[in-house]
Amino acid sequence: QVQLVESGGGLVQPGGSLRLSCAASGSIFSIYAMGWYRQAPGKQRELVASITSGGRTNYADFVKGRFTISKNNAKNTTYLQMNSLKSEDTAVYYCNAGFYLPGYWGQGTQVTVSS
Repeated sequence: QVQLVESGGGLVQPGGSLRLSCAASGSIFSIYAMGWYRQAPGKQRELVASITSGGRTNYADFVKGRFTISKNNAKNTTYLQMNSLKSEDTAVYYCNAGFYLPGYWGQGTQVTVSS
């Protein structure tokens, strides 16, 4: 089992920035990839970005150039730096980790982009 704890969500104005963090614990040896998904009201959950243990990253087209995923192996933590936020980025953001994605889920953190 892997436990994931997210933090860093909140309310931000359009054009602003937020950084999400996700700390993993438990059977972390089983983790090959970590990622962030999001789910807006009335929409399906979608992959935002992912990163492998080797550092290979992947981004959804709608966040390319604005969001950056990174990780700190010593802290078993992954981050999502979100810049130039738009109202359509409003959603609950979920951390995910496993050998394949989707794997284990975090509890989610709300990100609201509004003036």
